[in-house]
Amino acid sequence: MNRIEQLYSLKDLNIVVTGASSGLGLSMAIMLAECGANVIGLSRSGKIKVDFEGSLPDNLSFDTIDVANESNVKQKITEIGEKHGIDVLVNNAGVTVKKPAAEVTQEELDYINNINISGVYNCSKYAFPYLKQSSNVGRVISISSMASYLGFNQVVPYSATKAAVLGITRGLAVEWAQENVLVNSVSPGWFPSLMNQQVMDEERQKLILNRMPLHRYGKPEELAAMICFLASPAATYITGQDFSVDGGARAHGF
Repeated sequence: MNRIEQLYSLKDLNIVVTGASSGLGLSMAIMLAECGANVIGLSRSGKIKVDFEGSLPDNLSFDTIDVANESNVKQKITEIGEKHGIDVLVNNAGVTVKKPAAEVTQEELDYINNINISGVYNCSKYAFPYLKQSSNVGRVISISSMASYLGFNQVVPYSATKAAVLGITRGLAVEWAQENVLVNSVSPGWFPSLMNQQVMDEERQKLILNRMPLHRYGKPEELAAMICFLASPAATYITGQDFSVDGGARAHGF
């Protein structure tokens, strides 16, 4: 294996991906496995819940987790860590509700917060003992959103939780800098996913595509490639950062 291959290979890394039953999480899990990692995709269903064509890598398996339930997170992450070790945690699980802010119920707010904030925090917390033991430098990679930077109507709780992901990322990066763990986040723009479809209508789609300089949605592999990079030996001097993969949307002025 030459130097470039060594820098970008994920061979034999043990990687956990939450929210991996469909969409972008599934795409990440597959590409990470294709790069050589042993990947465990976690979700409430514990299996792929969409139609999928083609064969899955042998080094990709699936299991259940409820990231909103701290005791379940502790049990599952500890089980994986004790059995396999954890080199990389990808916090991808997330939800939203499309509704005017004044109409959001406390139950809905708790639902979003428990998955998008507590889920990220607790998965990271319980993976930490194993990440710091990694011989490859442990990584936490959390999925934020450009909604953590920009205002969007009818998804205010989601925007708030994704801004919280940035805060968790920066805080953990500083706290764990001398503990052999790097912590970063990625803020996707608009990609084809079930969650985006839930908040999409024709008018919003037109506004979104016009704002992006590239005037197209992202491809799942274009996001997964960033995750693979941040998990690789090529990214061992990067921590506390957020990376926008958004077709230039954040750069677009008036």
